[in-house]
This record gives sequence, structure tokens and C-alpha cells, in this order.
Amino acid sequence: MLTVRHARESDRAFWFSLDAHLPEAMFSRKIRDGEALVAEEDGEDAAILRWNLFWDEIPFCNLLYVAPDRQRRGIGRALMRAWEDEMRARGYARVFVSTQADEEAQHFYRKLGYRDCGGFLPEPRAPMELFFRKEWEARQRGGTE
Repeated sequence: MLTVRHARESDRAFWFSLDAHLPEAMFSRKIRDGEALVAEEDGEDAAILRWNLFWDEIPFCNLLYVAPDRQRRGIGRALMRAWEDEMRARGYARVFVSTQADEEAQHFYRKLGYRDCGGFLPEPRAPMELFFRKEWEARQRGGTE
């Protein structure tokens, strides 16, 4: 059985076994702000997703990571779907994700209905960072988007 839930402080060790990019001091803020999700498969931690607001108004998935021994089992797809559903429920009309051009994730996002929307070279010899968007009809929410 697969479940998706918001991250908790007790997830810290699992989280950092997968996420080498988030500064440790930011983990508690992500939990407080509801910007971190954990997928569990059969009661065991399996994957993580963290996000923030791009331009302070568009949800942007910063990281999706499925534990290596749990990949290719639909966990990433389910985690993305749960995140998208939450963003819809919060009233957002679109979400963004990105991945490096040399990573397989670009094909995964396209299969989920994401459309290419640009890219840039973050460093002279680094792979291009590709950006994707997915849109739907927005529900009314406080503020503008």
C-alpha cells in the first residue's frame, strides 16, 4: 500500500539520506510551511518531494527523489499526483518542475503531462536545466497568481 503525507521532524534521517541539496537548517521550515512530502510504501519510507513558490506565486517542485530500491514502481508518479492535487486544492492554476538535460527525469515529467517551457545553463560546463509546466483550471484562492 502506498500513502503520501506531509513530512515530519521524525523523517529527518530518511530525508537527508536522499536529499543532499537542502541545508539542514531549512528542513524544519519546509515542515512548518507544508512544503515537504513523504511517500510510504507498505509502511516504509520510499520517496520525498519538496517544493516552494517560484516568483512567490507558482508552486515549483525543487526535488523529487525515490529511494533507489523503490524506483520504477509508480511511487514517483503517485507522489507527483498527490502534490498536484494539493496544489489544485490550494487554488493554483499551474506548477513548475525542472531537471538537468542529462537526466532521465525529463521523460518522466513529459509522461505526466508536463510541457517544456525553457531552460538555462547554470554554470559554463554544467548540463542545461530544463523547465516544465503543467496547467489546469484554477480554483479561487487568496492573493494573485
